[in-house]
Amino acid sequence: MNRSEFLNRLREALENDLGGSAVQEHILYYDEYIRNEIRNGKTEREVLDMLGDPWIIAKTIIAAGGNAATQENSSWSYDTGDEEKRNNKSRGDMIAHILGIDTWWKKILFFLGVILVILVIFAVITGIVRLLLPIVIPLLLILVFFRIFGRRN
Repeated sequence: MNRSEFLNRLREALENDLGGSAVQEHILYYDEYIRNEIRNGKTEREVLDMLGDPWIIAKTIIAAGGNAATQENSSWSYDTGDEEKRNNKSRGDMIAHILGIDTWWKKILFFLGVILVILVIFAVITGIVRLLLPIVIPLLLILVFFRIFGRRN
């Protein structure tokens, strides 16, 4: 499958459930994404393999959009025509799509994973401190002792 076949299949999958402008917006987004990845050195095949099946992407888009009848006038229009906000929204969606955190339970697992990593780092640091304290405290006491009594002589 090439880029145009991918985009055509995505369009076909989206057209049944989304309005025309919403479909066009998603097609343009994925077209731009594929072109950017190719400019960044990936082959078209690698990008399409990374994206996966266009039908699954369409199902995800439709599920995230809610009521298909109001798509064109609500969530996909972003309330304002501000291009910068639209691009930032697209980047956020792209990151969530690439990381695979597109559902609530995946977001919770990701969040718990981040917390677990922080706790492990904290445990390692406290373990190192607990190992070094029995050595460092006597050395500090000896240094303080020599400073205090070393000046009196």
